[in-house]
Amino acid sequence: MSFIKAQQLYRMAEMAAARRLGISMRIVMEEFDVEERTARRMLRQFEDLFPGVQTSDADDRRRWWSLTDVPYIQHRVLKENELAALDLAIRRAARDGAEGEAKALETARDRLVASYSRPMVRGAKGYSEILLLANGFASRPGPTRRVPEDYLNLLFTAFRRPTMVEIVYQGARDPEPRKRLVEPHAVIVGTRHYLIARDINADLQYRQFRFDRIFEMRGTVQVFERDPDFDVERYSAQGFGSFVSDAEQGPVRWRFSPSAASEARDFVFHPNQELTELDDGSLLVEFEASGWLEMAWHLVKWGNAVEVLDPPELRNMLERVRRGEVEILP
Repeated sequence: MSFIKAQQLYRMAEMAAARRLGISMRIVMEEFDVEERTARRMLRQFEDLFPGVQTSDADDRRRWWSLTDVPYIQHRVLKENELAALDLAIRRAARDGAEGEAKALETARDRLVASYSRPMVRGAKGYSEILLLANGFASRPGPTRRVPEDYLNLLFTAFRRPTMVEIVYQGARDPEPRKRLVEPHAVIVGTRHYLIARDINADLQYRQFRFDRIFEMRGTVQVFERDPDFDVERYSAQGFGSFVSDAEQGPVRWRFSPSAASEARDFVFHPNQELTELDDGSLLVEFEASGWLEMAWHLVKWGNAVEVLDPPELRNMLERVRRGEVEILP
């Protein structure tokens, strides 16, 4: 359950406690602008989180949910960094395959967040995201490029305020490095690290700035309004690895041979992947993302046990990587 859903459930608790009859499904649908199916699911989650919920049926056969004893948790006991650490533990447990532990921690976090006041939830959420990002640099396994520690410290401060950052950056088409004033929103970690930011002197679209091409970085006192709709998980899901490209965005289909299907089934290649068992024992993996070169770098590890069905550009890229014809370095 996300922080936004937890906030919605807290709002439902406020309404159920304040209204004489409580809340009905129609009230939930109108308050949150959702369809009946979603409202029904929200009410089930509401009952799970608040054991004191009471239901009653009116003469018109409508059901009402009321809450007379809201079990507020003394949020002063739980500090923001403690909530952030709990979020980090959930992420680590999920990454390590401990699904039962991750689910238990997530349920505990949701109960705590649901009982926070909404201003407190917003503050804790911001702190949690920042701490997750900072710890991600230290806990990210596998090969990665070095990133100057002062860059990370500077961005940590810029994310919290938030304030603009000035970078001296040389893009792929720039003959020389040049200054850019950007609004930092997130960092994607991987073989390469990317700063996701909006260039205020360009079109304010989100752009990826490779850390290894940033020659200088300094903080400013110029504040900006962070885009409330930006979600780093949703943004990064557009790519297979850390690279995102609109030009390569599209459906991807791989078929793993029967001999490799059991191994491939244990992999999470993409958060939105769909797995299909085929009649011959092979495994079909489907998702939508960009980053053909990063896909090819990964798929070459599987040898001839994987076949790229779509897109054809990725199939050609994989063959070139196998033949050693791609000269782009990590």
